Amino acid sequence: MTNSIADIDKANTIFVIGSNTTEAHPIIALPIIKAARSGAHLIVADPRKIDLVDYAEVWLRQRPGTDIALLNGLMNVIIKENLIDKEFIKERTENFDELKKVVSAYTPDKVEKITGVPAADIRKAARLYAGAKPASIFYSMGITQHSKGTANVFSIANLAMMTGNIGKPGSGVNPLRGQNNVQGACDMGALPNVFTGYQSVSDPQIREKFEAVWKVKLPEKPGLTLMEMMNAAFDGKVKAMYILGENPVLTDADANHVEEALKSLDFLVVQDIFLTETARLADVVLPGVTFAEKNGTFTNTERRVQRVRKAIAPLDNSRFDWRIICELARALGYDMDYTSPAQVMKEIASLTPIYGGISYDRIGKAGLQWPCPTPGHPGTSILHVEKFSRGKGRFNPVEHSEAVEQPDKDFPLVLTTGRWLYQYHTGSMSRRSSLEDISHHPAVEINPADAKKYKIKDGDEVELASRRGKIRLKACVADRSPKGVVFVPFHFAESPVNQLTIAALDPIAKIPELKVCAVKIRKLVARGS
Repeated sequence: MTNSIADIDKANTIFVIGSNTTEAHPIIALPIIKAARSGAHLIVADPRKIDLVDYAEVWLRQRPGTDIALLNGLMNVIIKENLIDKEFIKERTENFDELKKVVSAYTPDKVEKITGVPAADIRKAARLYAGAKPASIFYSMGITQHSKGTANVFSIANLAMMTGNIGKPGSGVNPLRGQNNVQGACDMGALPNVFTGYQSVSDPQIREKFEAVWKVKLPEKPGLTLMEMMNAAFDGKVKAMYILGENPVLTDADANHVEEALKSLDFLVVQDIFLTETARLADVVLPGVTFAEKNGTFTNTERRVQRVRKAIAPLDNSRFDWRIICELARALGYDMDYTSPAQVMKEIASLTPIYGGISYDRIGKAGLQWPCPTPGHPGTSILHVEKFSRGKGRFNPVEHSEAVEQPDKDFPLVLTTGRWLYQYHTGSMSRRSSLEDISHHPAVEINPADAKKYKIKDGDEVELASRRGKIRLKACVADRSPKGVVFVPFHFAESPVNQLTIAALDPIAKIPELKVCAVKIRKLVARGS
């Protein structure tokens, strides 16, 4: 997030797109709802009638996979009605003329034909976002998990910059992280092209800095992304894999292919707190510990580094994750000799400029937000206040293109996936808790018009199929999903919806298109049969 959670109540307009915030990020949803009730304008863009729609002044119900067209349409109106921030654009950005050329073709009437959103609503939302400042944008995986996810994010940044809604309280571009330490994992280099703090592996000076401390020669080229690794494993080019705290058999697109890829490995190691669906395929399972059994830090969605303090001793034969990694490294011949998480944190600060001033002594109870470059720095609550990290912000104009797989006569429906409030991710933890009493069986959400067409009633058992697989689950007939679109949560191993999704990748971030694919549905057993 460029801004902070506490900043939400300073926004006059809040634009939520591609985020079912109340169910996937309920702690963020609370101040958004409070702000809307207190008079802030709330714009929601989502194909489904999510809970935030009840508080929204404008609901933009775009067809799945048409976010770029919608965002370009908003920008078209803002430019045409001269609602841009001329000074901000002149002083702090570049390439605006190219953006103007691209979005000039995306008139509200044209965008209505692409997205299904009425032109009048597009105009109203554009005027609110550009006119009632400061305005903030919140988005999540409904924006990123597309074959054009990077372009979607470019469009959001374009919209924020052209209106000057960057670097100010109550403004910003605020991606919501899906799990408690996703931000921290990325910060620590859990990406194939960077070291800690997003320092490029292709920069020789940066490599030399890390090589001097770690006393090894480091690769000059980026490694493979997640789906590229799975494809390489399937093709026999990757022979072994070490998976920590992930359950790709349920989370990754085209999950049948992923499972076959993992089975093709010569050797698979999984480190986790439970025997997940992925761990069951492993040659060796290393038992890690939960948050309650270890010390360390998590970095949350607002870039806040927080202490995690051990409440109980590790259970049975489980071990601290950092200690498992150290012992494994030593067994492989590298003398990794850290003695505590505090020592690791000290090294992080020494090698990572954005974490340079963060230490256990300074974190305290409230934590610190990076960038925090020096020991005396207070941390940074708002990014890009005076300038962007690259100097001037660059507009990246992008054109609308359809999702890779479109519905047809054989697979006439669009499938999109997401989360339910009372389950969490692949259920590794939540399905072993009392939450299972509240939400314990998967269902496919289907619009009443589609249910009538396929002679499906609420509670019927159905088969949902794509070109990659099929699953069985119950039908939930509701108007939350639009006609022609079905929704399935991905928490349930007994109905693993990602066996249906498509692994079409974004060309830059290599994220698969989890949010749009073509499916068909048929009734298997009527309710009560």
